Amino acid sequence: MEALSLFTPRAGLVALGLRTQAWGVWNVIHQQLHIKQKVREHEPLDKLLDCFINILAGGSGLVEINLLVRPDVAVQRAFGRPSCAEQSTISDTLNACTADNVHQLRTAVQIILRQQGQSYQHDYATAWQILDIDTTGLPAGRLGQGVTKGYFAGRKSCRGRQLGRVVASAYDEIVVDQLYSGKRQLESSLPQLVEMTENALNLGQNQRAHTVLRVDAGGGSETNINWILNRGYGLLIKIHNWQRVMKLSASVADWYIDPHVPSRQVGWVEKPYAYAQVTRQVALRKLKPNGKWLHQVLVFNLTDELLFAMVGQSRPQPCTQREVLFAALAAYDQRGGGAETQNKGDKQGLHLAHRNKHSFVAQEILVLLAQLAHNLLIWTRNDLAHTDHGFVHYGIHRMVRDILQIPGCVQLDAAGHVISVTLQTNHPLAARVQSALLDQPER
Repeated sequence: MEALSLFTPRAGLVALGLRTQAWGVWNVIHQQLHIKQKVREHEPLDKLLDCFINILAGGSGLVEINLLVRPDVAVQRAFGRPSCAEQSTISDTLNACTADNVHQLRTAVQIILRQQGQSYQHDYATAWQILDIDTTGLPAGRLGQGVTKGYFAGRKSCRGRQLGRVVASAYDEIVVDQLYSGKRQLESSLPQLVEMTENALNLGQNQRAHTVLRVDAGGGSETNINWILNRGYGLLIKIHNWQRVMKLSASVADWYIDPHVPSRQVGWVEKPYAYAQVTRQVALRKLKPNGKWLHQVLVFNLTDELLFAMVGQSRPQPCTQREVLFAALAAYDQRGGGAETQNKGDKQGLHLAHRNKHSFVAQEILVLLAQLAHNLLIWTRNDLAHTDHGFVHYGIHRMVRDILQIPGCVQLDAAGHVISVTLQTNHPLAARVQSALLDQPER
């Protein structure tokens, strides 16, 4: 084979492929994952890699492998692939996966997180780790395994599966992704997600004592709250029991209008419910279009200093209870920039809710590949931002759409290895990405 110069519409993805190889990402998967399937032309793990490349290329379904990955020789070479399998054979490999393969791939993704992730390297002695825990719906066809009716925001009578997620919000990293049936809600899955997180991040007693779990009302049963408190975590959670919420809200003596959301009022619960450990409780009420109040109650065991630190402020001196009240509210509202933002970004950028397999196991494999893709993109974003601060706010959607899709020219040597990548100069981001990503030594 002679040296080649190839044009690709995804030179940014070529750059990511080179970094993936340099970090040894797929080597870890080869060490952990063993799929039993007859080999004809492509090894099972090579076909899984083609599927992974398609996710990063913005493919919303497996069929797009034939359109996005197979014709793009430069992208294939960047990820160490001499060619790309046909999409139907990749689908067969996913269907051949077993529950053991899911466990193996989860182990590999966890090892990679420990090698590259900031959440695993977090310094608990100097700062608290903030973990957001939530579930998000993945609509699917009614014949799929584990597809049932359940809660899917804004979609009545929808069927699908639920994805439980744990996000290290300070780092935008996905720590845990766990697929459930459509009727499984956070209340019943929360303990498992916490235990999986403890395993992934190796959270001992000292680490748990400097970790905040931030959870919405779906997980706020009395059993869950007591279990988390007894595990030694910091906790910021909404109560699930509406009858208790109404009783606690009735004890509020003074309601304060939220200056950021005038239709919302907050106040201290004067007679807090006694959980396994001492907590403080804040009631919220928001005026609905029908003129009635929607009530909620926050439960937390966090200090004033930590509440203000979570919103990027120092505790005022002196500090009023009203100021603490709004600090607690703001600390909880930051969930919108944690799990909810990452869910939205993955659904838009990685098409998390669009790739559906009949097999529950096959769907779990796709979820774990998307988790790995998410974290690789975040680590690449961080490296970009280290050189050019303008990239610091890029989420998953913008990384896939704006960075990986930059066209350019790729030089291959006689052995088919990528020796240089030059981004198309008239692209508005080309010069910044070239200097920040391609002209910098690997970390």
